[in-house]
Amino acid sequence: MAYRVAVVGATGAVGREMLKTLAERNFPVSEVVALGSARSTGSEVSFGDNQVLKVRNLETFDFHGWDIGLFSPGAAVSAVHAPRAAEAGCVVIDNTSQFRMDHDVPLVVPEVNPHALAKFARRNIIANPNCSTIQMVVALKPLHDRFKAKRVVVATYQSVSGAGKEGMDELYAHTKSVFVHEQGPAQHFTKEIAFNCIPHIDKFMDDGSTKEEWKMAVETKKILDPDIAVHATCVRVPVFIGHGEAVNVEFERPITVNEARAALRDFEGIEVVDHRQDGGYITPLDCAGEDAVFVSRIRKDPTVANGLSFWCVSDNLRKGAALNAVQIAETLIAQGLLAKKAA
Repeated sequence: MAYRVAVVGATGAVGREMLKTLAERNFPVSEVVALGSARSTGSEVSFGDNQVLKVRNLETFDFHGWDIGLFSPGAAVSAVHAPRAAEAGCVVIDNTSQFRMDHDVPLVVPEVNPHALAKFARRNIIANPNCSTIQMVVALKPLHDRFKAKRVVVATYQSVSGAGKEGMDELYAHTKSVFVHEQGPAQHFTKEIAFNCIPHIDKFMDDGSTKEEWKMAVETKKILDPDIAVHATCVRVPVFIGHGEAVNVEFERPITVNEARAALRDFEGIEVVDHRQDGGYITPLDCAGEDAVFVSRIRKDPTVANGLSFWCVSDNLRKGAALNAVQIAETLIAQGLLAKKAA
């Protein structure tokens, strides 16, 4: 059995990674179509080792007869075209923020809450969480199951690829300008990103938080447990790929470092690299191109009862976006929720 898959936003960083991930994981496809804006129509993207796809125009594309739509075109575009695809019978897995907090749209990380997929048919849309939320809830899940997390304080160190190709281009341009003693203007970011850290991702809200920080709080509650309190500070750093997070958790039940390390090691999708020596941890550079969420620097927090701190990193284009979307599709198939069609 195989499926017809449409990748929307195929020329973007996440869209290209979706195509790459489908091929690498031998997802059962009978046909793949790359969709984009009128401006990118006719351009080419790679699928697998030998196949090149010409990008077709999303505006005029008919989704009838297509099984799965992997969407990453931006929230405003998804708002228009994801419901159109869903109404045509195509199951939409949307990577944008458009539908995440809709009560009738599941927000899913397959290792954490696959049971939520049972409700996808209400809208025929499934939301992919924010990249920084995904890696944190994967790391929290085995600990929460055993020790029940009640409060999380997290500081993120998010790579520029989280802002798309434009963000990566701006870091490259700013870095070059420093070495030739020229001042590069900030365009995509609010300040120069090269050799800098910017404590500002997405729009500011009335309480002083940014929307990125709000997303981490509300998405964690929806995915993992509505009773968890989350406070986030999200920072853009001059790294091309890979998000880092310093996570501090207060649990209801006593927890030791050894118990935490064992629970994390036994959990699908997590790799523990935690050696108390120089280089005995994983950095964003190390995780680029990898599928796992890596956890390092596990240690007790003696300032609160049942406190634990750890460092986690993950490739935000893969597990934080494309891989998680493909895993959702794989889980739909495994649970028998996606109508099977012969190749």
